[in-house]
Amino acid sequence: MKNGPIGQYLVERGTITQEQLDQVLAKQRESKGKLFGDVILEMGFISDVEFTKVLAERLNVDFVDLDNSEELRQDIVKKIPEAVARKYTVIAVKLTGKRMQVATNDPVNFYIFEDLRAITGFNISPVLATKAAINRAIGRMYSEGQTNAIAEEATKEKEDEMGLEELKDLSEERIENAPIVKLATAIVENSYRAGATDIHIEPFKDITKIRIRVNSDLIELMTLSPALHVSLITRFKILSGMNIAEKRIPQDGRMSQVIDGTTVDLRVSNLPMVYGEKVVLRILAGDESVRKIQDLGMTDYNYKRFVSCLKVPQGVVLVTGPTGSGKSTTLYAALGEIAKPNLNVITVEDPVEKKIANINQCQINEKAGMTFGAALRSILRQDPDIIMIGEMRDTETAEIGIRAAITGHLVLSTLHTNDAASTVTRLVDMGVDAYMVATSLIGVVAQRLTKVLCNECKEQVMSTQEDNELMEIDHSVPIYKAKGCPRCNKTGYKGRTAIHEILLATPEMKEIIAAGAKSEQIQELARKQGCRLLRDNVSQLVQQGVTDIGELVRVTYAV
Repeated sequence: MKNGPIGQYLVERGTITQEQLDQVLAKQRESKGKLFGDVILEMGFISDVEFTKVLAERLNVDFVDLDNSEELRQDIVKKIPEAVARKYTVIAVKLTGKRMQVATNDPVNFYIFEDLRAITGFNISPVLATKAAINRAIGRMYSEGQTNAIAEEATKEKEDEMGLEELKDLSEERIENAPIVKLATAIVENSYRAGATDIHIEPFKDITKIRIRVNSDLIELMTLSPALHVSLITRFKILSGMNIAEKRIPQDGRMSQVIDGTTVDLRVSNLPMVYGEKVVLRILAGDESVRKIQDLGMTDYNYKRFVSCLKVPQGVVLVTGPTGSGKSTTLYAALGEIAKPNLNVITVEDPVEKKIANINQCQINEKAGMTFGAALRSILRQDPDIIMIGEMRDTETAEIGIRAAITGHLVLSTLHTNDAASTVTRLVDMGVDAYMVATSLIGVVAQRLTKVLCNECKEQVMSTQEDNELMEIDHSVPIYKAKGCPRCNKTGYKGRTAIHEILLATPEMKEIIAAGAKSEQIQELARKQGCRLLRDNVSQLVQQGVTDIGELVRVTYAV
């Protein structure tokens, strides 16, 4: 089938089922003119990397993973002008004599290669990469080193440049080319490309610091002259819909920016400080496709336990952990698993972090009286099958959510607790009757994010007696520690993975919850019934060389 239709080839390889192929073809006929690849990616049956690898195999073209490639060099990349690279979605990868290897997502479009040959003077040989990865690589390679130049230009022009308030009267093109506007755009772009979750713009006496949070740690992106601070803050206030004249009270807003072909949503918080206003931008997921549960780092054992919770038609499933531990991502993945066309799924969130197709999402607005409680009461009259509550933050929300679960709905929500067992006692402390918690509970997932060691520089050592005690083992084993290299920005870590602890509400568990058991008793029974604690999970990752002892202490240490 290698020369047949790509859809049939995917079925032959076992990548998708015949039923899924039929659904994609039906959707493609409805959409009139959309490519098969675009439709199958939209439907989420395959990832863009998987699809591109299969396409490369079928077309006998090499696949290149630009996100993890260290081969890209600026001097080679810039042989193709940036405007041309963006126009054709291509990037130069290698140069051998008079032959240039170019990554493209359309390796049979010979018009592009003829044009590139005329522009560069090299013979072109195509390799295949995903469109998104090419756009990210273009953004990364062509912008490198430009931010400091933009900052210098903005500082130089600050003396005679008009304020951002007056920019409103200029044409859109002149506004976009203003140095302070380009600087604000570049800060967000560079932070996003570095994999940051937050951007901090902090005013001090002699400098303005810009720090970004990558893999849970704040690292310095750049420092600016304090003369730029007010203009930069004003730019972000305008973009996020805040009142630029109000500088005495905190404000919140929201904005979005297109970076490398992806629309990125940002939540903006402004707080007056001693030397001016501090702004923190939280980078949200945007409208990307929802990640699958299998991609969240769950072990096979925990995955089976979690999926068994989601199969129960009524009750409450809680995901717990501190801020920034990936709770919302897990809930969205769960919704992606269980939201079927024949079900009415409604979410109530503050804020809506990711917009998902075919799911009704409700945004909280406390100023207008749209509280969690008010929204939930109304939702129960909207004939829901599945309800997702962004967070059970007060007694009213918890009670309504629990009652909804008892009356025949599947409720998914989050709570801030340290482990799965203390979630039950937290609900009781919030004022929900113990018998109601016992009746409605299906399961609790406690999770944390732990940093992953950089494969290029991690160092092997033997575990000490103290390490063995922390891992709860009785003999020394080879483990790894962080070192630091250019590939991981000298941090020793590259990326994060989640660890989980899943408590199931078995009949015996429900019985002790209804009787008012303490969290220690609940945890003891959960462990007897097969619950692997957070420490068990991270200890296993340390022994596998995925993370180190420092992370085990950081994410699970309790006095």
